[in-house]
Amino acid sequence: MATIRVWDPFVRAFHWSLALSFAVAWLSGEGPERLHELAGYAAGALVIARVAWGFVGTGYARFSQFVRSPAAVVGYLKSVAAGSERRFVGHNPAGGAMIVALLTSLAATAATGWMLTTDAFWGSILLQRAHSVLAHGVLLLALAHLCGVALASLRHRENLVRAMVIGDKRAPEPGDVA
Repeated sequence: MATIRVWDPFVRAFHWSLALSFAVAWLSGEGPERLHELAGYAAGALVIARVAWGFVGTGYARFSQFVRSPAAVVGYLKSVAAGSERRFVGHNPAGGAMIVALLTSLAATAATGWMLTTDAFWGSILLQRAHSVLAHGVLLLALAHLCGVALASLRHRENLVRAMVIGDKRAPEPGDVA
């Protein structure tokens, strides 16, 4: 089976590092404050780096390759519901929308967490609640992301977790979107 490199080393390292940073931040939310802050700062820095890479990175990492219109995302989700979705070599429209949602939510979570360490917002109950709601939202988005990965892996007979580890995916076939 022919394969091509889709996920570059930066994207793969970012993906797994962000998952680890968020997990540590989540698990230390009620625990060691310094660990929670460091994990949050790491997640925030990773998000900034990924946004930059989305403009200057390799082909499949660029936002221009996978960010689609809301109508395209809805159309894709309808084709998924009908069992007729096409295979995308890079991110499918729903996956692209998920990346945007995760990056935005993670950036907002990191920003509100940082704000809580400043004199201006120290002890703000409203901001603490916003930070908590955002963090829970990221967790729900991550769960939806995992479900989407599992569904796409099954439907297209392609191990997407493996692809995010090694970087390679099955080469485009007739009917696939490259």
